[in-house]
Amino acid sequence: MRTQTLELHTGGAESITDITGACADFVAGDGDGLLNVFVPHATAGVAIIELGAGSDDDLLASLDDLLPADDRWRHRHGSQGHGRSHVMPAFVAPQTTVPVLSGRLELGTWQSIAVVDLNVDNPDRRVRLSFLGG
Repeated sequence: MRTQTLELHTGGAESITDITGACADFVAGDGDGLLNVFVPHATAGVAIIELGAGSDDDLLASLDDLLPADDRWRHRHGSQGHGRSHVMPAFVAPQTTVPVLSGRLELGTWQSIAVVDLNVDNPDRRVRLSFLGG
């Protein structure tokens, strides 16, 4: 297995960060196998989603509807609503696996790999890419 860590700066706002290019570069020339993408954070997730056509904004709006940034959360340290960031990975998992054929990600036409981050208190994230050859 080959592995690499990406360092991301997601900023101080809710964000969806496209990492498809970095993932494609990581597996380029590797042949067939599986790419695992994992964020080792309790408040971030990884989504395979269409980006740039409004779907990313729709995802953030849906998460805001489902997990409002208010004072209902028992986990209360940090900014208001921070507890929802700790619940979000139950909906947007902290990992995904993508098939790789001939060194290319086997994503659908409109699919991208993105880090979803609702935590405005932690602007820096790591992403662990792991390739397991077939």
